[in-house]
Amino acid sequence: MIDIDDALRSAGLDLERLTPRDLAPVDQIHARGPLATDDLAAMADIQASDRVLDVGCGVGGPARHLAATRRCTVVGIDLAASYVDLAIHLTALTHLGDRVSFRRADALRLPFEAGAFDVVWTQHVAMNIADRPALYVEMNRVLRPGGRLAIFDVVDGNGAPLDFPVPWASNEAESFLVTADAMRAALETSGFAVREWRDVTEASAAWLASRPSTPPPFGIHLLLGPSFPTMLQNFRRNVADGRARFVMAVLEKR
Repeated sequence: MIDIDDALRSAGLDLERLTPRDLAPVDQIHARGPLATDDLAAMADIQASDRVLDVGCGVGGPARHLAATRRCTVVGIDLAASYVDLAIHLTALTHLGDRVSFRRADALRLPFEAGAFDVVWTQHVAMNIADRPALYVEMNRVLRPGGRLAIFDVVDGNGAPLDFPVPWASNEAESFLVTADAMRAALETSGFAVREWRDVTEASAAWLASRPSTPPPFGIHLLLGPSFPTMLQNFRRNVADGRARFVMAVLEKR
């Protein structure tokens, strides 16, 4: 794992006055960064009174962003202990520990009581999980009746094989894309009703195309490693060829 404090100082950031927006180049590990987070938060109508569970929180960027902009309480879980440790550290630096917390956990076995959350949130996570029905049933379980599930995910486009590596997988064995129709069917079977469903491929593809081929000094390549330029190139090509698309959706627990 990177020495994040050194990376922040090298980027000219003051560790005593750090904000979630300062961290966005490195901690929003999904297409369109905080723009997508803001769009999804608006779709889900997240309020200050909401208790949000961020499933697959990474190093905590969206969780901190939601707490700072929506004033809600967020709990983040991730399977990678190193990411959880870094999420906790960055949250302390941004002084958001009163509203944001993290723990290591498996998305298929969430360590929370039924009905514990108003919103379950996930961005660019499900494509790493083979058992979609189990994932969505577990998300449904921890939501209160009428609670919302907010999703931003990559989906299968035309069924053609992807070029690897990509940001979420180094090879085919680690990637579990499904079509948008299959994802929607699995969600509905798991007890959700669709409130809003958007294909956001055009905006996401434009954002990918705008990314510099040579990463800036401070960016998500610090987390994803030296192969990130190849990941980005493959991701762009997969989307441009119609092999991958993007869906943003909000669903309600029935």
